[in-house]
Amino acid sequence: MLFWILVAALTAALAVILLYPLLRGAKAANNIRAGEAAVYRDQLRELDRDLNGGLITAEEADYARAEIGRRLIAVSADEPAETPKPARHHRFTEAFVLLVLPVLGLCLYLTTGRPDLPSQPLEARLENPGNDVAVLITKAERHLAEKPDDGKGWDVLAPIYFRTMRVNDAQVAYRNAIRLLGPSPVRLDGLAETLMAVSDGVVTEEARQVLEQSLTLEPDNPRARFYIALSMEQAGRPDEARQAFEALAKQSPADAPWLPLVNEHIAMNGGAKSGANLAAPGNPTQQDVAAAETMSAGDRQQMIRGMVESLDAKLSEEPNNFEGWVRLVRSYAVLNDKDRAAGALKRGLAAFPPPGEQGRQLLALARELGIATEGATQ
Repeated sequence: MLFWILVAALTAALAVILLYPLLRGAKAANNIRAGEAAVYRDQLRELDRDLNGGLITAEEADYARAEIGRRLIAVSADEPAETPKPARHHRFTEAFVLLVLPVLGLCLYLTTGRPDLPSQPLEARLENPGNDVAVLITKAERHLAEKPDDGKGWDVLAPIYFRTMRVNDAQVAYRNAIRLLGPSPVRLDGLAETLMAVSDGVVTEEARQVLEQSLTLEPDNPRARFYIALSMEQAGRPDEARQAFEALAKQSPADAPWLPLVNEHIAMNGGAKSGANLAAPGNPTQQDVAAAETMSAGDRQQMIRGMVESLDAKLSEEPNNFEGWVRLVRSYAVLNDKDRAAGALKRGLAAFPPPGEQGRQLLALARELGIATEGATQ
């Protein structure tokens, strides 16, 4: 009830605002004509006073009286001829404003604007989904519900599920695609990533087995080799992890988009970055490494924090350093400072937007480290 009272009040206020110039215009026109007639009558009285005072002759008074009378007659004659026409126009306009516009607005609201109206039928939206990902997914799901043995449908739907963060559905879709179409490196790697996403970035034993199966089909698969090396790192086997990452770096082209991330893991596990730009902003010098080896655990931790803050400051001045952003995000995550890690991720994505390969790598790193990506791309 309160809603309709507010609607009625707003409608009345709007009608008054629209009618005010019209009413004011008619009144102003009448006032102008009345004012002109009053001026001419005053002039006639002044003329008589001037004549009685001897200021003008009788001949001059007659001439002036004739001219003022002519103008007064003209004003009086215009009033009945012109007044009805704008009055009819105003009545029509007033009726339109007071009746037609509110009724038209109410009809449009009742037919299309009410919040309690049901949404457009799904069938109608499925006929023309456009770029609506949710409708496209629903259409594919309906198709697969009717034809669950359509392996190609599962193969297409699985990565869409994963990109929309429906990892459990993506896992089911990958398993169905593998069952119906057979294993392939792409499907096996996708399944492994869904298993890791469910476990917050941890390479589980099942995910490792899936990745090893992928390597039997494609021994040089960099994606599977990276995750297997990561599983060694997570299991607390830094030497094996470093060797696996170094082997991956050696087989990778110099311009491989995943090489900076591999180099970060090599450094984290005690190795030297392969093909890395050691002069890049924020990278430790040889003196830093040597000094860290002689420090106590507390001093080493303090030194690391200082280096991370120094890297952060340098990246603020020179943001075009992808490897530096990867290192900064990972460093904050290792220091268990998730807020700064999320902030560094957002700044890194501003320099390297997600549509690009480097931006996608930053998002992949964030998922691996358990860093929230909501709002990072805004």
